[in-house]
Amino acid sequence: MKKLAVMAFFMVGAMTYAQEKLTQSTIQGVLQGNQGQVVALAEAFSEEQYDWRPTEGVNSVAEALLHVAGANYYLASKMGFAPPEDVDMMNLSKITGKENIIAALKKSNEFVLEKIVLVEDDQFANEVDFGFAKMNMLGGLLAMMEHNGEHKGQLIAYARSNGVTPPWSK
Repeated sequence: MKKLAVMAFFMVGAMTYAQEKLTQSTIQGVLQGNQGQVVALAEAFSEEQYDWRPTEGVNSVAEALLHVAGANYYLASKMGFAPPEDVDMMNLSKITGKENIIAALKKSNEFVLEKIVLVEDDQFANEVDFGFAKMNMLGGLLAMMEHNGEHKGQLIAYARSNGVTPPWSK
């Protein structure tokens, strides 16, 4: 009977642990999937296509990718997570070259994925002023996820317009 009680105790503990940070890990997983597809698109474009834009005044491929990277840092910073010291937010948009842009995007992706799980459940309701809107911390995490998804869609359209098939569609 003691063995059964001990085993039940450990099972309840394991189940409780699995439920901790469920929201954060779910957002992290969905965001990681979106980020992976954005990086795959970034890699599928040729170096020359990075300057392509659908029309004047609209972000080019390179600008869209750097916008995502910058927004990752910006949204996280508003939630209390300062960008790494070696990230120059004021000059992020000036990065050139496919390889450098992809590296900057990947670095920002890794940064926000690490920060998501640092948000505690009791912080979800904390109000955050993002400059463009005031919302709670959970809303900020969801906005980060949605923003990456929005630009994944944009980049899919850019890819299709340039004869590039999204890698996961082949």
